[in-house]
Amino acid sequence: MASLSRALRVAAARPRQSPTRGLGPCNLSSASGPTAEKSVPYQRTLKEGQGTSVVAQGPSRPLPSTANVVVIGGGSLGCQTLYHLAKLGMSGAVLLERERLTSGTTWHTAGLLWQLRPSDVEVELLAHTRRVVSRELEEETGLHTGWIQNGGLFIASNRQRLDEYKRLMSLGKAYGVESHVLSPAETKTLYPLMNVDDLYGTLYVPHDGTMDPAGTCSTLARAASARGAQVIENCPVTGIRVWTDDFGVRRVAGVETQHGSIQTPCVVNCAGVWASAVGRMAGVKVPLVAMHHAYVVTERIEGIQNMPNVRDHDASVYLRLQGDALSVGGYEANPIFWEEVSDKFAFGLFDLDWEVFTQHIEGAINRVPVLEKTGIKSTVCGPESFTPDHKPLMGEAPEVRGFFLGCGFNSAGMMLGGGCGQELAHWIIHGRPEKDMHGYDIRRFHHSLTDHPRWIRERSHESYAKNYSVVFPHDEPLAGRNMRRDPLHEELLGQGCVFQERHGWERPGWFHPQGPAPVLEYDYYGVYGSHAHEDYAYRRLLADEYTFDFPPHHDTIKKECLACRGAAAVFDMSYFGKFYLVGLDARKAADWLFSADVSRPPGSTVYTCMLNRRGGTESDLTVSRLAPSHQASPLAPAFEGDGYYLAVGGAVAQHNWSHITTVLQDQKFRCRLIDSSEDLGMVSIQGPASRAILQEVLDADLSNEAFPFSTHKLLRAAGHLVRAIRLSFVGELGWELHIPKASCVPVYRAVMAAGAKHGLVNAGYRAIDSLSTEKGYRHWHADLRPDDSPLEAGLAFTCKLKSSVPFLGREALEQQRAAGLRRRLVCFTVEDKVAMFGLEAIWRNGQVVGHVRRADFGFAIDKTIAYGYIHDPSGGPVSRDFVKSGDYALERMGVIYGAQAHLKSPFDPDNKRVKGTY
Repeated sequence: MASLSRALRVAAARPRQSPTRGLGPCNLSSASGPTAEKSVPYQRTLKEGQGTSVVAQGPSRPLPSTANVVVIGGGSLGCQTLYHLAKLGMSGAVLLERERLTSGTTWHTAGLLWQLRPSDVEVELLAHTRRVVSRELEEETGLHTGWIQNGGLFIASNRQRLDEYKRLMSLGKAYGVESHVLSPAETKTLYPLMNVDDLYGTLYVPHDGTMDPAGTCSTLARAASARGAQVIENCPVTGIRVWTDDFGVRRVAGVETQHGSIQTPCVVNCAGVWASAVGRMAGVKVPLVAMHHAYVVTERIEGIQNMPNVRDHDASVYLRLQGDALSVGGYEANPIFWEEVSDKFAFGLFDLDWEVFTQHIEGAINRVPVLEKTGIKSTVCGPESFTPDHKPLMGEAPEVRGFFLGCGFNSAGMMLGGGCGQELAHWIIHGRPEKDMHGYDIRRFHHSLTDHPRWIRERSHESYAKNYSVVFPHDEPLAGRNMRRDPLHEELLGQGCVFQERHGWERPGWFHPQGPAPVLEYDYYGVYGSHAHEDYAYRRLLADEYTFDFPPHHDTIKKECLACRGAAAVFDMSYFGKFYLVGLDARKAADWLFSADVSRPPGSTVYTCMLNRRGGTESDLTVSRLAPSHQASPLAPAFEGDGYYLAVGGAVAQHNWSHITTVLQDQKFRCRLIDSSEDLGMVSIQGPASRAILQEVLDADLSNEAFPFSTHKLLRAAGHLVRAIRLSFVGELGWELHIPKASCVPVYRAVMAAGAKHGLVNAGYRAIDSLSTEKGYRHWHADLRPDDSPLEAGLAFTCKLKSSVPFLGREALEQQRAAGLRRRLVCFTVEDKVAMFGLEAIWRNGQVVGHVRRADFGFAIDKTIAYGYIHDPSGGPVSRDFVKSGDYALERMGVIYGAQAHLKSPFDPDNKRVKGTY
């Protein structure tokens, strides 16, 4: 048997391939077929004895003529989804597998389960998977799934990595996940075969473990079948029937197979790397790519038995215990793309490309030196699906009602399968998941991105290559940039704007005083024969963000914030979503959609939420009532009936669009939703001097009496028609100017010229984040999520509960209010000048009662500010008195900092500044 060290020598001696020219889609892959023969330094692979399977003749059981749900794909996600559908009482659920269960990508997965991730939602999803696999399935069926609890060990070979692990440890305390930070000596005691000479420390999670793919999926299938579901193998799907209803909405009608058809209103695409092909059958875009992903299995290693699984992120390698041997794998910078996904590929493997895999060997040998002399028993190189943000694709597709996605799991389908299968089942049955799944919802991507192969490919590559990178709070992608740029992009770039990417948009992050820092074309980090950019200013500035402390430009952001508080700042917010809701039923739709009363006279603007049936917050936005108009203009469409102008956060514009569209379809409202996001820009001028500045630009009286807070008008700005709205996202006197695209630059320049003598400065979203945190304004998907109610978030004033008007989510809010709030969003301030970003544990009277959702530094009050939901460990309601009576502390990376709780914003609690009172 060859050893890992010999593999390293052979790969190093082999002549390198010439650099790839023209980095096109077809040039990044080596042999794409599973049978390509290579000269490799091992004697056999798992491919032998498995090979490409041949589908048996006929399905494993007769097809039903109808079904309530058809799940396509019998891997981890398909089996978990079917099981949870059956467990939740869904009858008539059918799973179709083209070959046999697990034959696609699940069968060769490593099956690791790590309980801690830098996301509270993922910690909850992983916990559910662990419960199902380690306990519930065995209790229900009497069968062992193959779960092995041998613990997990994360390796830190530098201080930043150890800080990242300490953040995970603090978050774990909020969820009862036991973990311990170990010294190198303690690590050596736990894992005697490990080299610890270069370690800063490790994070040990004793209840991590491994799952057996075949055992888990077969047990899930048996449990689902016992509850009435059907599993049909050897039944490839050949088509999906779609029909269009009387309102022009496309809906699922049925599934076609080689052996007959099934009439169904609901299809779940759990087809893994084949999900894109299944999506095309229904006209649904599925943004993922297939790549080779590999590991090797060693011969027996004396003393390795019962050792924990290891993840050495800095070496980009994992070591999975496999009996008395190890599986060794990782994520490389130059993964091989599977260019032509074969629909005949089942229980198949690729030959391992040692030139690609070699980079993992050196790190593995360094960490466990005995591997240098250990033989290789087998290699495993199979296909896996990867997505542009390394997050799964879930939820109902925006193109077709009744078509759900449960795919793109980035080689983590076994780990996340239980939690995601349960949430997907809730989504199908109840119309939405129980937990906040926005980060996984397919609607997070704008349609222009899901239909852009280069963007999908670039971002998926970068996400794969950075999978083991430290997760820093302010990291930004370098791939797939400059997809959507607003009219002020070049103007601001020349003034030193450092851009962030959100939803494909380039939005201002902060302003660098030393000149432009453009985002360049993606260089694939210098692999595939490409040349990495040299002297790349943007990348150098981004590298400054790779810290869990205050970055070097902390003082630059401070200047932007204090200028806004003391004089004025202008914010380019053009990337905001800008919709019109108009038509005969627009008022009915608005009453139902929006939690606040927006049916006020034309000229009014209302801050409101949109809720789901469970009372969770799907969005917060501003809604401006429009006067009827029979003639279209750049700032309003022609319409009959009622009309509203909606401004929503740009990062969630697609989510808002899809939510509103779904509600309009379900309620059959006769109205139109028009997207003008690309046609309009928006600048916001905020601060004590904003009125004086804009008085020189706008042709109107801006006094409190003539232009009150929360109203809007059509005005001329430097001769250009704009919609001026008196609002604030930062807690200051200020206005938003919504401007036709062609007028954005001249209006912006006029504002800057007028503001020169008043101290007006450019500011970006880093300043908005700080200022809004200081003022206590909520951010959707940070403070507000689909599983948070406005009552819990302190936004009861946005709910028209005192009226008799029904609205979506009202009944749930009334029940919650009657029962008492079981958790509440609380503001905390910390006297210590310490950086916090979220995930810190919240202690009350010596007990962990929650974790921080969002944190920033407030420059006006000169304190760290954090927001998090707290609960009563005894299970009682969280009253205002409960909040006020506690003694609080926040745990950051294992260090406890005293904190003060606030029920109102610590900055301008009486809201005088937004009214112009200074």
